[in-house]
Amino acid sequence: MLTGGPLDVLTGDYLAELTMLILARDRLKDPSLGYARTFLRQMEECLGLARDRGVRIVVNAGGLNPARLAEQLRELARHLGVPTAVAHVEGDDLLPRRAELGLPEGLLAANAYLGGFGIAACLAGGADVVVTGRVTDAALVAGPAIAHFGWTPEDLDALAGAVVAGHVLECGAQATGGNYAFFREHDVDHPGFPLAELHPDGSSVITKHPGTGGAVTVGTVTAQLLYETGGPHYLGPDVTARLDTVRLTEEAPDRVRIDGVRGEAPPPTLKVGLNRLGGHRNEVVFVLTGLDIEAKSALVQRQFAAALPPEARPAELRWTLARTDHPDADTEEAASALLRLTARDRDPARVGRELGKAAVELGLAGYPGFHLTAPPGPGAPYGVFTAARVDAKLVEHTAVLPDGRRIAVPPAPVTSQPVDTHPADIQPADTQAELPDPLPPGPTRRAPLGLLLGARSGDKGGDANLGVWARSEDGWRWLAHTLTVPKLRELLPETAELPVTRHLLPHLRAVNFTLTGLLGEGVAAQHRFDPQAKALGEWLRSRHLDIPEVLL
Repeated sequence: MLTGGPLDVLTGDYLAELTMLILARDRLKDPSLGYARTFLRQMEECLGLARDRGVRIVVNAGGLNPARLAEQLRELARHLGVPTAVAHVEGDDLLPRRAELGLPEGLLAANAYLGGFGIAACLAGGADVVVTGRVTDAALVAGPAIAHFGWTPEDLDALAGAVVAGHVLECGAQATGGNYAFFREHDVDHPGFPLAELHPDGSSVITKHPGTGGAVTVGTVTAQLLYETGGPHYLGPDVTARLDTVRLTEEAPDRVRIDGVRGEAPPPTLKVGLNRLGGHRNEVVFVLTGLDIEAKSALVQRQFAAALPPEARPAELRWTLARTDHPDADTEEAASALLRLTARDRDPARVGRELGKAAVELGLAGYPGFHLTAPPGPGAPYGVFTAARVDAKLVEHTAVLPDGRRIAVPPAPVTSQPVDTHPADIQPADTQAELPDPLPPGPTRRAPLGLLLGARSGDKGGDANLGVWARSEDGWRWLAHTLTVPKLRELLPETAELPVTRHLLPHLRAVNFTLTGLLGEGVAAQHRFDPQAKALGEWLRSRHLDIPEVLL
């Protein structure tokens, strides 16, 4: 990014929900840790280049310890002989104030999602590098825009536009063809990173450096806009961005304009990410080969139940049979299915030696062809991520400038009640867009949805997000009327008993689903085969429906 063309600010997003848990465990072992150490290695390679080119750097690599990372970065700059003004943002760490704020006990980390005004204060204070803890991903882009254009909290439309641009950039190459449903249409072997050209009104152009791989199209930008979002109101600490007002225009090859974004006042509360240890888990995978797969699976489960003493039985035992076997297969692997046993308990002993012993001792007395993918291990701790909300006025958002001055960053002066925090199966009527006119009746053909529709999916704690879009107006008309909540439950049976919310986003020709509880207690708990729902959209695209021939 530094050598490919001119930049004003280079941003870096290091913090996923799982990353915060990893950093919390680092901090338990050593209180001086808790930040992304990879960032220091990257700065050792390119801090001098960034300073030579006048590029400022804004990252959330501070994690749980931004002050310590800022110190380490100053030491590195002195060692390299590169004069660098370093600032940091703090106040997101609420763990020391857990009781005061009414947060639950037993937490490893509790971090509020801060906005962009602290970053802006650091840049206005002369910082060359700004490191933060837990801010919203989009704040890494909104903060520099606030500093550059002098926006105030009242500039809601401009702030919303920057938040949308930040959301497009936050996952890097996902905006340039990475993880893209129609990847075969572009050269995505080595997609470049996206960049945003921001304008004073909050509009932007998403593009990339010349000569880099991948592509920036309306489709790639749409896919990223739908990623890990919910309804039309995209809540943030600085502004609520209206995703149903976003308009995308392909200006030229690899140049997509984003404009029309409307902003509303943010909610009076901030989201807080809570991480705790949920217990211990273990996994044993049995390989079932050839004939009688279902009967072999049933035999294992009966024998295992009898072999495990009641006093050693974990609180949760879950069996999953993946029918990866093919009839008359020409390799042994292709003839085999996988039976996965997952065990969870707060007591590590209940998912350790006795569990592995019960599995291994079936080896000479079980189904024909008995073997495991690996010997059972001792089990390991797993984490749980949940979200809470606290009054924004209670969070001490602070910008610590390069000269050591501490600037208090006030919460948004005007707030509104959030509309997307209702139970997942209820959506206020005034936030639902109108359905387009349906397509006229005509001949249909049974075909995979993916021939017509794109999809992008991901995780938000224990919930999954699934965005689906059409690439033509007629395709949108069919999608909006066809892919209802009952139809989604039919196509994805794992969702049949879950609360599901559908939102319409007509300007993007998209529907966005929230699948509440699909991921159990979140990615660290490894509740299902695809614990972050990354491939949920591709599963949906592989399902067959009767599609109008005029669309195929």
